[in-house]
Amino acid sequence: MQRIKAVTQAEDKAKELLDGVKKAMGSTPNIFTTFANAPAALEAYLNFNTALSGGVLDKKLREQLAVTVAGFNGCNYCASAHVFLGGKAGVDRAELAANSKGHSSDSKTQAAINFARALLEQRGKVSDDDLIAVRAAGFTEEEIIEILSHVALNTFTNYFNETALTTIDFPVVDLETL
Repeated sequence: MQRIKAVTQAEDKAKELLDGVKKAMGSTPNIFTTFANAPAALEAYLNFNTALSGGVLDKKLREQLAVTVAGFNGCNYCASAHVFLGGKAGVDRAELAANSKGHSSDSKTQAAINFARALLEQRGKVSDDDLIAVRAAGFTEEEIIEILSHVALNTFTNYFNETALTTIDFPVVDLETL
């Protein structure tokens, strides 16, 4: 059962933000209606997500990183959302399943996932070798910073959804069986 209730009658800033989500996505997934209890947090998430969606990392890698972070943090809501969105971005389900466990069939994507996992495992205190490896795979400073940013943003939503026990409104993925 969801522990933080979704907003059903949004007002003021929350309504404005949710209307924007609905316009952009065609619906308002439960993560957003639950975030609407704190319009400043919803706005912060939306602004961070919008800024990163205009970054240099392509949509496929962004979704693969999101699935990687969800897998590490054990967030079935985010895994469900990003397996769905990753599929729409053109990543096959077997690859997304591997990503959730920290693996990729592509060597450059694997380097990004390795770096993301190092950030998570070491709480940001990555080693020189971690940076050398991601650079050697061809990632620029800008891309490395965006990988770090995606890890932070997705960790935020993982923690939010695990705290709220947000009801999954995407095709359900169970990380244990993915």
